[in-house]
Amino acid sequence: MNECYYDKRMDFFYNKTNTDTVDEWTGPKLIVVLCFGTFFCLFIFISNSLVIAAVVKNKRFHFPFYYLLANLAAADFFAGIAYVFLMFNTGPVSKTLTVNRWFLRQGLLDTSLTASLVNLLVIAVERHMSIMRMKIHSNLTKKRVTFLIISIWAIAIFMGAVPTLGWNCLCDITACSSLAPIYSRSYLVFWSVLNLVVFFIMVVVYIRIYMYVQRKTNVLSSHTSGSIGRRRTPVKLMKTVMTLLGAFVVCWTPGLVVLLLDGLNCTYCGIQNVKRWFLLLALLNSVMNPIIYSYKDDEMWVTMKRMICCSAEDKSQDRRSSRIPSTVLCRSTDTSGHYIEDGIIQGTICGKGDLGDKGNS
Repeated sequence: MNECYYDKRMDFFYNKTNTDTVDEWTGPKLIVVLCFGTFFCLFIFISNSLVIAAVVKNKRFHFPFYYLLANLAAADFFAGIAYVFLMFNTGPVSKTLTVNRWFLRQGLLDTSLTASLVNLLVIAVERHMSIMRMKIHSNLTKKRVTFLIISIWAIAIFMGAVPTLGWNCLCDITACSSLAPIYSRSYLVFWSVLNLVVFFIMVVVYIRIYMYVQRKTNVLSSHTSGSIGRRRTPVKLMKTVMTLLGAFVVCWTPGLVVLLLDGLNCTYCGIQNVKRWFLLLALLNSVMNPIIYSYKDDEMWVTMKRMICCSAEDKSQDRRSSRIPSTVLCRSTDTSGHYIEDGIIQGTICGKGDLGDKGNS
């Protein structure tokens, strides 16, 4: 019967598997990495919060596609939390972690990846339902979309907890991997192959949908009198989704391939030398997604810019009004009318750029 090592710290498993935790990764090098990581994580938090707020605020986004897009932004926000936790529990600190804390560190990363992946799958289903009917949006009800979003996070949390639930090597040291010293190599093979297969299926599905949309749009354009912009809307949405999927596959595939090689016990592949760069590439995906939303969707960019602009104007007005004596405000109705008019003018200025942007978009 194999002996189990639940009470050991991570240095025991790192030594058993000859895993390099880069003890010399300290000083200026560590400070630079932490600074860049902190900047990217702050950008992830702020930008994805803006995307979620834009979907909530703009009634034009109250459709299944944009609800799922907001949930994808929530998955990226969660990924930012996972990276922050990772930054303070990596490098030399890794060896001092308990088994449960290390499971939590990796579980957060696995959960964020699964949430994004399953969300993209659900978006693919939503796009298929709408495109086959040549509609901009599907007929999914809010209750069904809510159920889908809850299901996405339930699946993500479960997949992130699978190693903690038992698929690990705490009772079989010989089966431990190199990159993840308490993960079984068999689990890494399962995890990486599953995700790579889903990547391939999604790419094929989206390419087929996109080709169908292009073909139907070209046929209908010569027989309908609708506006060109309305006919192109499904194509624009598909381009947004295709760009998101492309960025996701490019950023995550190298890391999954490295995990697969580790699961296959490839001792001469040099995976220890590239693992940190591929992890940074995965982090870059959560940075890129909000930029893709705003760049590919004019309405999203206008809404986000309006929120930033009006927020700045509101703060400026609050500062000005706080400096106005109460006696001045109450002196006459004409004076108060002047300040009300001033507020209206400021509100017009705040929305003026948005109207121009709408015209340009």
